[in-house]
Amino acid sequence: MEKITILWVDDEIDLLKPHLLFLSEKGYTVHTANNGHDALELLDKHNFDIIFLDEQMPGMSGIETLEKIKNRTTNLPVVMITKSEEESIMEEAIGSNIADYLIKPVNPNQILLSLKKTLDNKKIISEKTSFQYQQEFRNIGMEISNRLDYTEWTEIYKKIIGWELKLELSQDEGMNEVLRMQKTEANQVFSKFVERNYIDWLHGKNGERPIQSHTLIKDCIFPLLQDNRPTFVILIDNLRWDQWKILQPVIEEGFRVEKEEIYYSILPTTTQYARNSLFSGLLPTEIEKKYPKYWVSEDEEGTKNNYESELLGELLKRYGRDIKYSYYKVLNMNYGKKLVELMPNLMINKLNFIVYNFVDMLSHARTEMEIIRELASDDGAYRSLTLSWFNHSPLLEIFRYLAEKDVNLVITTDHGSIRVNNPVKILGDRNTNTNLRYKTGRALKYEKNAVFEVRNPADAFLPRTNVSSSFAFCRNDEFFTYPNNYNHYVNYYRDTFQHGGISMEEMLVPYITLRNR
Repeated sequence: MEKITILWVDDEIDLLKPHLLFLSEKGYTVHTANNGHDALELLDKHNFDIIFLDEQMPGMSGIETLEKIKNRTTNLPVVMITKSEEESIMEEAIGSNIADYLIKPVNPNQILLSLKKTLDNKKIISEKTSFQYQQEFRNIGMEISNRLDYTEWTEIYKKIIGWELKLELSQDEGMNEVLRMQKTEANQVFSKFVERNYIDWLHGKNGERPIQSHTLIKDCIFPLLQDNRPTFVILIDNLRWDQWKILQPVIEEGFRVEKEEIYYSILPTTTQYARNSLFSGLLPTEIEKKYPKYWVSEDEEGTKNNYESELLGELLKRYGRDIKYSYYKVLNMNYGKKLVELMPNLMINKLNFIVYNFVDMLSHARTEMEIIRELASDDGAYRSLTLSWFNHSPLLEIFRYLAEKDVNLVITTDHGSIRVNNPVKILGDRNTNTNLRYKTGRALKYEKNAVFEVRNPADAFLPRTNVSSSFAFCRNDEFFTYPNNYNHYVNYYRDTFQHGGISMEEMLVPYITLRNR
């Protein structure tokens, strides 16, 4: 095995010679110190893989030494050894981020077990995870090949993301590549499933249909308004299911999950369509017809979703919900901090909607800014950056405030995003929209089997910019490019996060109901 170097700190180190000899025979290199000061000096001179630290030493105590060690190197595992079984000492040591805790007298096998548990833990977990996924790979493949319904697809997606998060901790790059291939295969089959069923869902044909953007508030939020608690809905724009799973442990410190569900975003999976639909309870052409002043067409200048609060008010009015409600949209940290201060005022409302835009801005910034591309180089890094933002955001303060109140809490989003890699050529006139995952305009030219086309936009409740307009949607991880300056655009947009098309990441998005612990 690779030589492991141990630092053992104990004021009675001479009495531990049998333990040191035992470890040496097992192939470990052991350095010793009989006080905290000497230990810190050795730490400056040598690289250690693990430290065994006596808690009760004269002069600088083990707890004090531990604090100084962690100030110098936070990731170095420390095993605390003590004669005391006092709960307060254990809590203080554990609170200082120790790797293990042993009570004297210790025998050599205890030390060996602690070494294995501390140093080999990641490797053991990695190997076991890879083995378990190998066993599950065939089962997932068989499920994908079946004719799944919309509920079964959400379960498959949850399963794939679950393995993605587990294997992310694994050092088995080969198994990670196998999973990426299986996810691609699943997305290809999912795209065909959506193409077969999407129009029928919108028209209510063939029985059941999934909860979609325009039915989310009616089907999922309205039932929560029946009790006396205020309901807070926090819509984090562009939040994928995997990002929710990364945020979940932090949020669960103050809440318990009551329902953890997935709903289907409408097409195009963009803010203009999906979020306006969510707040209005209507599909795009229905908004355009019923509330023309609140709908901004593709070919018009200006922000496409400035009227979400008004659309929400109209939705509540249509369903006879005469309640006090609020709507806030957070676009920057300063406004987020102001909203934290306003939270006590919102407790008198029956319904409060908070739209938080950071994740969407992050995905756009990743396209435009080289430094963000490097920080979010893949899906795992994108998740990590989302978690880092959340842990330092006013949004976390909002969650902590609500955790102390008796409220219903919902976390959801309008659509997700996918990292694109494969270009699809398309031609259109100068009025064609700029989105990379869907195109709408007249005289669009493309290979018909390369896209999901909606020749008659009215079939999908999509507005026309002119009488000959149609829509074309990318599938899986594809993105549209024009033949002119093709290589430049491919190199610029490949490996960026985009939304608007058909994929599990964009369409299958979280709807989470929580209650205070």
